[in-house]
This record gives sequence, C-alpha cells and structure tokens, in this order.
Amino acid sequence: MEVSPYGLESLWAQGDFVTKGVAVLLLAMSIASWYVIITKAFQLLRFRKASEAAGHQFWDTTSLPEGVATLGSENPFSEVAKAGVTAMSHHTAHKGHLHDQLSVSDWVTLSLRQAIDEASGKLQTGMAVLASVGSTAPFVGLFGTVWGIYHALVSIGTSGQASIDKVAGPVGEALIMTALGLAVAIPATFGYNALVRGNKTTIAKLNKFGFDLHALFVTGSRAASEESEKNGTKAKLAAVGRA
Repeated sequence: MEVSPYGLESLWAQGDFVTKGVAVLLLAMSIASWYVIITKAFQLLRFRKASEAAGHQFWDTTSLPEGVATLGSENPFSEVAKAGVTAMSHHTAHKGHLHDQLSVSDWVTLSLRQAIDEASGKLQTGMAVLASVGSTAPFVGLFGTVWGIYHALVSIGTSGQASIDKVAGPVGEALIMTALGLAVAIPATFGYNALVRGNKTTIAKLNKFGFDLHALFVTGSRAASEESEKNGTKAKLAAVGRA
C-alpha cells in the first residue's frame, strides 16, 4: 500500500530528531491530560454520590457511626465527618489540657476547617497538568511547524525547485504539527474548565456539610435549611393568623 506523501507516516519518516521529539512530547501531553480528565471525572461522580448521601441519608440515621457509614469511604465528606467525630472525642477525653482554652465550638471549627482544606487540596490534584498542557501545547506544535518549514525551505533552496508539488508536501507536513498542538490543547482546556466547575460545586457542598456538622456537634441539631426556615416562618404566620 502506497504511503501518502502528506500524512503523519510521511511526517514521521522524513522528520529529524527535533520533529519526532515534538511529536512524542505532544503525545505524552495528550496521554497525561486525558488520564487526568478521566480519573478526575470518575472521582467527581463518586463524590457526587457522597454529597447526596451527606445531604439526605446521613441525617436520616440514628447515630453518628451509622451516619458516617452511609457516606462510604475515601471521599471528602466521610473524611470531614470523621474529623468532626475525632475532634469531639479528643476534646472530651483531654479536658484540662492546653486546648481547653478553646471552646468546643472553636475546636470543632478548626478541625473541620483543616479537613475541608485538605479535601480541597486533593481535589486540585492534577489540575496543574491540564492548565500547563492547555497553555503550552499550541506553542509546542507551533515550534514543530516552524522547524518543519525551516527544513522545507532548506530543502527547496538546496534542490533549486520551488514548484507547488515540491512545497506542498513539506509545508503541509509542518502544519500538521500545529494541528496536533491544537488537538492536544483543546480537550485539556475544556476538561480543565469542566473540572474546575465540578470542584467548586463539591467544595461548596462540603462547606455546607461542615457547617451542618458544626451545628450538630455544638448544639446537638443540624443547622436549619433555608427551606425549613421558610416552612417554619409560614407556620408561625399561620398560627398568628389563627390567633
């Protein structure tokens, strides 16, 4: 089967070590970005299930251990809940120590805040890879293009022929590098933006869960939601109306 003089196979066969190095680098960047996108997407889906459990099933249980069990394992919501339980147990078991200068509320707040910050840091893992690939891949491809055009011009100058059939092949092969750079950068950029939105949603739900946990540990009951507050206000107004 005849190999096309304008395809990737021709580019690889005729390219020097710089051209091949750029192509390998773009391939490595693409693999790294897709690995991050796929793994982080599955991670967010798993965290979404945990956030749903933290919003409903956790509060329908009759004990903290049972509630923590509903959150599953290896997700930020279970880690925050465990941090809160550990903080309460530690504060109760070590009364009389230096940390007694902190109230239970402050001690639980610090523990939950630390757990949430650690979870936020883990959510950002791999995002720098996508940001780097999305911003640098087009320029890596452009470098390959410039290098390829340079060699094409040198070849044309050496042969002394500048006809279209002599120029189209080398220049077309060089421009492929720009297309490869864009093909690597575009998915990385879209993936980065989508994952950032997903991380922000997860962190917002995590902060809300931490606030509810703080209220539970300090006051013994979950913080009232906006909906329940509205329903309570309506009930009070109805009672006043009946009076």
